[in-house]
Amino acid sequence: MTTKRPPELTVDPADRLRFSSEAAPPPRRPAAPKPKTPKPNPPPRPSKRKTTDKQSGWGKRLLMWGATLAIWVGIAVAGLIAYYAHDLPDIDKVTAPTRRPSIQFVAADGQVFAAFGDLYGESLDLPEIAPAIAQAVLATEDRRFFSHFGIDIFGLARAVWANLRAGHVVQGGSTITQQLAKNLFLTPDRTLKRKVQEVLMALWLERRFSKQQLLTLYLNRVYLGSGAYGVDAAAKRYFDVSARRVSPYQAAVIAGLLKAPSRYSPLNDAEASHKRAVEVLGNMVEAGYLDQRSAEMAALGGAAQAVKRPAPTGRYFADWALSRLDDISEVAGRDVVVRTTLDLGLQRKVEAQIQALLSGPGAKANVSQGAVVVLTPDGAIRALTGGKDYDDSQFNRATQALRQPGSAFKPFVYLTAMERGLAPQDVYDDAPVKLGNWSPGNYNGRFEGQVTLRHAFANSTNTVAVRLIEDVGPGRVVATAHKLGITADLGRDASLALGTSETTLLELTQAYAPFANGGNGIIAHGIESIATAEGQVLWNRQGGGVGKVMSDQALAHMHEMMAAVLSEGTGKADRHHPGLPRCLVHGLHRRLRHRRMAGQ
Repeated sequence: MTTKRPPELTVDPADRLRFSSEAAPPPRRPAAPKPKTPKPNPPPRPSKRKTTDKQSGWGKRLLMWGATLAIWVGIAVAGLIAYYAHDLPDIDKVTAPTRRPSIQFVAADGQVFAAFGDLYGESLDLPEIAPAIAQAVLATEDRRFFSHFGIDIFGLARAVWANLRAGHVVQGGSTITQQLAKNLFLTPDRTLKRKVQEVLMALWLERRFSKQQLLTLYLNRVYLGSGAYGVDAAAKRYFDVSARRVSPYQAAVIAGLLKAPSRYSPLNDAEASHKRAVEVLGNMVEAGYLDQRSAEMAALGGAAQAVKRPAPTGRYFADWALSRLDDISEVAGRDVVVRTTLDLGLQRKVEAQIQALLSGPGAKANVSQGAVVVLTPDGAIRALTGGKDYDDSQFNRATQALRQPGSAFKPFVYLTAMERGLAPQDVYDDAPVKLGNWSPGNYNGRFEGQVTLRHAFANSTNTVAVRLIEDVGPGRVVATAHKLGITADLGRDASLALGTSETTLLELTQAYAPFANGGNGIIAHGIESIATAEGQVLWNRQGGGVGKVMSDQALAHMHEMMAAVLSEGTGKADRHHPGLPRCLVHGLHRRLRHRRMAGQ
């Protein structure tokens, strides 16, 4: 069997370079692919649905955060309220006020010249109080009183805005209920604690009482200056009328005091009080309580309605008399009227005289202060002043200042000698005397030799007084002075004869009284009786003194020597002065005047 060999294939070389359209190209080795940089995809168009979802997510977060914050703020506020509420005052005692008792001092003629403590008027129901008072208060302090719940949100916002615009506090946002809470229970301190407690109490008061009750309580308790609490006390203090009968102008004055009781007091500054009252009348017009014409007429006639009170007098005496009440147990905690021995007419003259003396001759002598005590022979104080001006200095130089009496002490030395048997005609040597390192001289620098005690007393001879105390003994002179009414500790040496030991002017004057009343010791006094405001007598002064403190003979000798002061001694130039007694009192006056001037 023969096998055919396939025909040999012949390839034209040209064909190697040419591909037929029908023939497939020869297979090639694939080349390694080049790395391609991917083109960034264009940002996708925002989807409305996705945006809404994101906003919803943020809203939920904000809501959750706000709720969380509100919860924490609520917890903080609740904690703050709980912290400040734990020591709230006992608000159940709202109807039991605590205050200083009212004490009024009246002169011998019945005129009131001083008052201390808190003065409450009659407690009136709202229908009993003149309508103008409530209207003036509501128009000025709280026009939405009958519509708010104790806190006036609109009023508070208005006050905050007004204060921000002014840059300082010009308005307050407190309601009448808040003011009542503050006045009854809290202090006026501007602290967060007080403000929180005020709000809490205001809410409690609104829940516990009706609006009419709250307004009534406020009008009867609010402080209105000059120690007056409540509108009735203020009406009587400033206008001498009951709160039942005040006029619209008077009501405006009273309501105006709420802003600043001292600054707008008609007794302190009548012009400022009037301007404030006109503002209140304007508030009443705005609130619809008054028409414009009525307000203008009230303002025009207002000045005539003010009470013209005399200038204060007897304030040094009133302070001293007030201190005496501590020893009278019947007075404790009660409102009282104290009837005194003061003669207001004489008191005013004394105050005017000391002003003139210290402003004239006193100023030239560099003397700035003085004191005067005027007693009756039985010890009743008719006039007393302890300085030139009470407003400048309340220190009472008549009852508190210890001063050396100087020559005013010599009568006690001579009285002791008279009680020991000596007489005005007895002779002593006016010559230099030396006691240790001390050698007193006479004020005129001269020595007269042998002189009678009468002459030595009349001319205030120092050397004779020193020799006299040496003879009778300083201890006996001290006993005499104490027996007559001086209670201060006194030195027990010869210098006592020249008044070197200190005492008060009141005690010294008290010790002189026996020379004028027949030799009876007295106790200086200024209070005759004490009664309640209703007239119930609680205390009456009893007794008239300590009895006889010198013999009649010694007293007669003292009168003789004191009369010599006018006839031949240091008071000779004044013996014809009108109104002066001819012996005893002038001797006292002369020595007190000398002592006063020398003590400054």
